[in-house]
Amino acid sequence: MRSDNDTDFSTLMQAEGVRRNPAAKPVEEVVSRGPLKVDPGKSIRRLLAQGSPEGLTLSPVEWLHPADPISWKRDGVQEGVFRNLRLGRYSTDACLNLQHCTLAQAREEVASFVRQSCELNIRTVLIQHGRSNRADGHGNQLKTYLNEWLPLLDQVLGFHSSQPHHGGNGAIYVMLRKSDQARQDNWEQHQKRR
Repeated sequence: MRSDNDTDFSTLMQAEGVRRNPAAKPVEEVVSRGPLKVDPGKSIRRLLAQGSPEGLTLSPVEWLHPADPISWKRDGVQEGVFRNLRLGRYSTDACLNLQHCTLAQAREEVASFVRQSCELNIRTVLIQHGRSNRADGHGNQLKTYLNEWLPLLDQVLGFHSSQPHHGGNGAIYVMLRKSDQARQDNWEQHQKRR
């Protein structure tokens, strides 16, 4: 239903040479899609990030302070295990350097690197993101996004900024889940001890 204002506006636009796009859908069709259906099993964060690798998004975030370390662990990870990770007591069997990657490249690299490391039964890895003095510096941007991305990856159990000899606040230790095969081997090994 068009009002007089809509008709006046259409007449004015046509006088200016503006024509209606015949392929465009009427507004009523576009609006009447219905409510957004959300699967309760999916987090809102993952729903918003659909279409990006592993659910990782490049949406704007608030930058962390460049000097602040980052740290996170999944529920169920023992405090002693996480402390050893934080102190750099586990050997890092793989390393990923993101310092010369764009954010989009880094997102792809991180998702692929974590997946491949798990397939190779690697438990602890080091990701180098670099340092910066400014909050909007490239190294700090990478650190901020890693802090957002890593908890979304199911294979990641925890992470913490590294010790100075591994890069300090310019790198992070990441602890990964055991593969199903490694879990089975570990169970069998413990059964033999009994």
